[in-house]
Amino acid sequence: MLYNWLYSFSDQITLFNVFRYITFRSFMAFFTSFFLCLWWGPYFIRGLANRQLGQSIRTDGPQSHFKKAGTPTMGGGLILLSLLVPAFMWLDLLNPLVLGALMITLGFGAVGYVDDYLKVSKKNSKGLSGKLRLALEFFISGTTLALLIGFYDFTTIVPIPLLKNAIIDLGWGYVAFGSLVVVGAANAVNLTDGLDGLAIVPVIIAASTLAVFAYVSGNANIAHYLQIPFIHQAAELTPFAAMIMAAGLGFLWFNAYPAQVFMGDVGSLSLGGFLGAMAVFTHNELLLVVLGGVFVVEALSVIVQVASFKMTGKRVFRMAPIHHHFELKGLDETKIIARFWIVAILLAVLCLSTLKLR
Repeated sequence: MLYNWLYSFSDQITLFNVFRYITFRSFMAFFTSFFLCLWWGPYFIRGLANRQLGQSIRTDGPQSHFKKAGTPTMGGGLILLSLLVPAFMWLDLLNPLVLGALMITLGFGAVGYVDDYLKVSKKNSKGLSGKLRLALEFFISGTTLALLIGFYDFTTIVPIPLLKNAIIDLGWGYVAFGSLVVVGAANAVNLTDGLDGLAIVPVIIAASTLAVFAYVSGNANIAHYLQIPFIHQAAELTPFAAMIMAAGLGFLWFNAYPAQVFMGDVGSLSLGGFLGAMAVFTHNELLLVVLGGVFVVEALSVIVQVASFKMTGKRVFRMAPIHHHFELKGLDETKIIARFWIVAILLAVLCLSTLKLR
């Protein structure tokens, strides 16, 4: 870890004291990830195009999407690559929570990679079977949480937002609950990733909000003042969240309308898994429903559509997820994207306000 090595020189160079501060390392992690993503982006996208790793478009989807067929996908790999170097530079890799977040992010990314590869190799929109993908996701998140609870003594409480001292302790049942949060977040982000830049900006917004929660919950004095649970070493998740934010912004440079690359499942599953892990590790599991409201609505629209069609033979929406419904109603793609971003910002501000509404 580079920052530890640099800090060792603080006796000779006083300026190097800054490397012990989480805030400074978060800023450094942010800029390192961003510029690496921006630098590697053109080469990465060109490599995807040369290997003909293009996106397959649903035949029943909006006709405007047919022109996007062949756009390089699996761009989420660029985000993950932009995390690896900064992780060794600015993260405390001996911190159990940081290791847990890495396990979930990279593990879900690996599942997404296999899913994407099967899709592009078969030239259709289907990849891994739904049951197998869910089984792998629950295995990764469940194993991570079980290790943290068993060896790190990670707390199994679930605080109730807006209520002082309202806490439910699930014990080992937290493994199932926490896994459900992580897997749900991952698949909700995956369903949202259907328009250029639609998913990545709400991910950035949610990651920045969770970074604040990680920092304050990991600081005993601030946590006591705000009357939120103190979580030992949770503040070390802040630089990780900063890296996700920065890599996401770098990816948006290429993913903004009209997109040069799509993130694919390797990106949406890893980023969604990260958000779920952050919510679990900072004990904001229930608040994530509000913070990720855009993702929740997208996922619910699919559930409602499938349930309605199976029970009545009728569809509630013209097409699910709901962003396609708005497209088919004639709303311009860029307007849909911008409005979803606005909603994500409003929900983030609402969640941050709960820090004092207790």
